[in-house]
Amino acid sequence: MPLLEIRNLTKLFPLGESVFGGGAKGEVRAVDDVSFDIQSGETLGLVGESGSGKSTLGRLILRLIEPTSGSISFEGRDLLAASHSEMRRLRRDMQIIFQDPFGSLDPRMRVEDVIAEPLIIHESMTAQARRLRVAELLRIVGLDASASRRFPHEFSGGQRQRVGIARALALRPKFIVADEPVSALDVSVGAQIVNLMAELQREFGLTYLFISHSMPVVRYLATRIAVMYRGKIVEIGTTQQITTQPQHSYTRSLLDATPEVIA
Repeated sequence: MPLLEIRNLTKLFPLGESVFGGGAKGEVRAVDDVSFDIQSGETLGLVGESGSGKSTLGRLILRLIEPTSGSISFEGRDLLAASHSEMRRLRRDMQIIFQDPFGSLDPRMRVEDVIAEPLIIHESMTAQARRLRVAELLRIVGLDASASRRFPHEFSGGQRQRVGIARALALRPKFIVADEPVSALDVSVGAQIVNLMAELQREFGLTYLFISHSMPVVRYLATRIAVMYRGKIVEIGTTQQITTQPQHSYTRSLLDATPEVIA
């Protein structure tokens, strides 16, 4: 059984009134009848240009926004039928790493409190146990334990993203949506983060949906690649299939535009 099963997932967003009068309204299909599976332990790379619906799809899967129609199954459980309390429990297994490591971290909170927040919400732990867990998570992502007393603005972009990854790992999740996690970083720092994510996957058996507009990054990390264009998955296959024998013209244009491979 796949870890995650997506069937006919659709998200419509309403458009405002027409600027030409008449009050005409419409809707945009941000995600349009999308279906795919993700197997346990794999990385599915989701690639497409900005505005293609990638991030919306990632948030739909985690129910950070609600779909218009379709189904989402995680370990055989229907996520859309899950109650608030059931989703709260499922959040332990499903986490997200955001694109902007600065915007996603509360600037008023020390790193220790940022990483400990999910532990406070979901775990019954003593303060001492939380501190030890935070120190362990910082070590896992390559930061010194002394970082726990500092604030997000005191770190570089790459270090802040490591903090974000530590927070996502706090509850030992099975599945992580990585939403453009290196697009705000320069190439060398982004490569370090991608390598870290690969190491963490091997160590903890993580499953990723890795969202990116960069084919070279996805090609480096992903087991399979899904190509998204105007809300639809236009092509999906193994990384080798997609990068060496693309079937869709949009996939070929992505490959032609970014021929380099991440080091």
